[in-house]
Amino acid sequence: MSSTTEESDQIQQRRANLDALRALGVDVYPHGFDQQATVEAVVAAHSPSTGEALEAEQPRARTAGRILSIRSFGKANFLVISDGKARLQIYVRQDALSERDFQVFKLLDFGDWIGVDGRLFRTKTNELSVWASSLTFLSKCLLPLPEKWHGLQDIETRYRQRYLDLTVNPDSRRVFEIRSRVVTAIRAFLIARGFLEVETPMMHPIAGGAIARPFVTHHNTLDMRLYMRIAPELYLKRLTVGGMERVFEINRNFRNEGISTQHNPEFTMLEFYWAYAEYQGLMTLTEQMLAEVAVAATGGTEVTFGEHAISFAAPFRRLSLREAAREAASAKLGEPIPAEALRDRASAAALAARLGIDVAPSMGAGKIAAEIFEALCEDALIQPTFVHDFPTEVSPLSKQKPDDPDTVERFELYIAGFEVANAFSELNDPVEQRRRFEEQLASRAGGDDEAHAMDEDYIRALEHGMPPAGGEGVGIDRLVMVLTNSLSIRDVILFPLMRPR
Repeated sequence: MSSTTEESDQIQQRRANLDALRALGVDVYPHGFDQQATVEAVVAAHSPSTGEALEAEQPRARTAGRILSIRSFGKANFLVISDGKARLQIYVRQDALSERDFQVFKLLDFGDWIGVDGRLFRTKTNELSVWASSLTFLSKCLLPLPEKWHGLQDIETRYRQRYLDLTVNPDSRRVFEIRSRVVTAIRAFLIARGFLEVETPMMHPIAGGAIARPFVTHHNTLDMRLYMRIAPELYLKRLTVGGMERVFEINRNFRNEGISTQHNPEFTMLEFYWAYAEYQGLMTLTEQMLAEVAVAATGGTEVTFGEHAISFAAPFRRLSLREAAREAASAKLGEPIPAEALRDRASAAALAARLGIDVAPSMGAGKIAAEIFEALCEDALIQPTFVHDFPTEVSPLSKQKPDDPDTVERFELYIAGFEVANAFSELNDPVEQRRRFEEQLASRAGGDDEAHAMDEDYIRALEHGMPPAGGEGVGIDRLVMVLTNSLSIRDVILFPLMRPR
């Protein structure tokens, strides 16, 4: 018999069982159930108790969950139910139930939801169990549940049908519980330091705050072209102009770009802005925050990611971008590379060509230096590392170093070989900001689809005076990947974008 025919027969039997339950007068989709404790709570409260103690105390449990197994041994019948966090065995005997409840038991299928009431005891094999005195049918599982996962196709099914993944895979549920603790810990850390949580628009008249390709939409009533948010940055900085000195947002961003193990078109970011701070102060704050978050989410500062043991304990390593790129190029070519080679466009392009790195005619020396860094250095940055002092050319919203106009006070935090955070001392000079936007427009005219657009309203805000400030974005999804040893971003997003079947 083929697996398809077998599954079809199962579906027919399940539907027949549902009809039989209705014929018994059972409300097959009741409105609720008076659950007095979750399965997890029952197990936690009574796991330490011996069989003798349970027999003496006769504690009762009224709980509910999904059936994960059904076994019968003559008069002794067993169910295992789960609330997704813990499992509990249910002992079913005909002489302990009403006639109808025992008929309900005989019509149960793997995957159904039931409520149970009874006393707790331990079986001869010492298994904590509920001796059921009543069963309440709660919902029928009409489609067979997978019993285990096999191979790549089932991995895709996990993403497409996350409800099945959560049902049969406890490790998946653990990932999303840790993700929730990460977000909660970040929020608590910032609020404790005087930051105010705010919300900014998700639909923008201008795609700004990052260098990325946006999703485009249209507002019918206003007949207005809008862009899904690629970053909340320019709105949050408007708030610092308004005197809100410490603000943050945990937000969804949308970028119309490729999909990979590290990229999903819709993703979650923390962005925060801190008046009177600069990028060195942000590095210290970030070290403190991520160490606290790691402890809150996982219980310690040491985690495993793939084959690596990663420590979130401060201090993190610090590297200059151009110096890191120069050292990596020197090691690859087996010869010293002068620092000036990454400052001049012609010599930087020649170096990139020797390294086999393609550069576009519109790229200046700074962009080429960043390309060399990305190609040669990123994958090797496993332990948390601040890469700082970026070329001005690739940082249109950052403040330049006082003694080096070709370099900005910016850092990116790398962990496990990929970028997790991006931060800088914010550019608050409206004249210089306009000049940077105009450079970006020139890049756009030269074919760079991701170059930043001009935002006149943002410049107008800066003309009203923005205090010196530091700002940072932290990729929540990538941080959770590291903290949960998840090698794909799809493993940490409940419903990742998938191509239609």
